Amino acid sequence: MTKLHPQFIKDANGKKTLVVLSMDEFNSLMEGLEELEDIKLFDKAKKEDNGKRILLSDYLKKRKSKNA
Repeated sequence: MTKLHPQFIKDANGKKTLVVLSMDEFNSLMEGLEELEDIKLFDKAKKEDNGKRILLSDYLKKRKSKNA
């Protein structure tokens, strides 16, 4: 992961209210979040997997008949 160099914008009271990142740092953060989301979805699908499988041709036939 890219090392972050955040810059902070403060309000009149000196409280940090905004963060500024370079586009490279922002894009790196977004890619990391997307990867974590993919991992989360994979783990969920794996947990819900009951081991039942069907042939692609059978699935396509079933899908075609539903859409007809």
